[in-house]
Amino acid sequence: MSTEPGTTPASAPKPGQPDSPAPAHGSRIHGCLLGGALGDSLGYAVEFDDIAAIRARFGPAGLQDFSALDAGSPFSDDTQMTLYTADGLLEALEWANDGVAADINACLWLAYLRWLGTQGVAVPPSAPFQPPRWIDAQDVLKSRRSPGNACLSGLATGEMGTVQRPVNPEAKGCGTVMRSAPFGLIPHLGPELVYKLSADAASLTHGHPAARQSAGVFSLLIHALASGLELREAAQAALGHLRGGVLRKGEEPDPDVVARFEAALQLTGDLPGHGGLLSPEDLVSELGEGWVAEEALAVALYAVLATAPGTGTETASDSGIAGLPAQNHFRAAIAVAVNHSGDSDSTASIAGNILGAYYGERCLPADWLAELQAPEVIRGMASKLADVTGT
Repeated sequence: MSTEPGTTPASAPKPGQPDSPAPAHGSRIHGCLLGGALGDSLGYAVEFDDIAAIRARFGPAGLQDFSALDAGSPFSDDTQMTLYTADGLLEALEWANDGVAADINACLWLAYLRWLGTQGVAVPPSAPFQPPRWIDAQDVLKSRRSPGNACLSGLATGEMGTVQRPVNPEAKGCGTVMRSAPFGLIPHLGPELVYKLSADAASLTHGHPAARQSAGVFSLLIHALASGLELREAAQAALGHLRGGVLRKGEEPDPDVVARFEAALQLTGDLPGHGGLLSPEDLVSELGEGWVAEEALAVALYAVLATAPGTGTETASDSGIAGLPAQNHFRAAIAVAVNHSGDSDSTASIAGNILGAYYGERCLPADWLAELQAPEVIRGMASKLADVTGT
């Protein structure tokens, strides 16, 4: 890289350090929702394929880019439910801004029930009726894209599940994590409240402690990133909260959640010494396939940390070109999160949420955004959330 006379080259970023000034919070909201949708969309093309099938279809490196998909790929229930989570929070915030207290979890339950109706499942007659909102008029959200069984069955009971009175008491699928990024995007909340809101909402459909704790720690990670922490620092802070006190009184951290989260951190703690990225086979062996909540979060976190600028995995073209380190990090992380034998759309969606919350919109490749289904709907929800939070 050449420099102008009298100048010195910029120092290389530390692993996980952004390449330009901190983004505005509104950009983080847009980046998080759009980034999650991009990861979801690319991963949805191979969600039910093992790595052998992915390689057979796309070559040894697997699926790397939307250009390999002749017909494109829509986003799935992961993005649908993330947007309905955002809408439930939006309604509660709108009430609050009008000076009216609202039951936040009830707003989320009603939002999820409206989503249930878009999936061809009758909303139980025992459930309260709510007038439709802006999100319900978006036709793109009414397609059925392999929704999780526990999400459907939990809502179809017509019962508002709680931690004390769970529906699906043994369910620990990743349907709680993949929808929970918006909880971390609301500014001026403490970690305890972020965790409580996320865990309570997870309990609407999934009763296993690992499902709600994974959702809660993911929301804490997004919250820490949106507050300005670096990637690894934010991950360590989220884990520290899980271990040290945001759980309900009398509830211990689920050992599987802690173990998977710790493994993702350990596997990326000194990546050059590990000889590079894990193979897709080793990734699954170490962290799991991602169908259950703690595995999906761990795979996504590994993908983000293992490909961060400064770890030795970025390409030579990154150096000195404004914006490219963030975009190339996004591409590389999503590729890792997609190419394995497991729940590729959920792991990639979570990874996209993380990177979008960290970098803001500048990490989103323009050519990928051009392939995204209905970006105006996602941007519309992001703008509404940014407006109501004053960001």
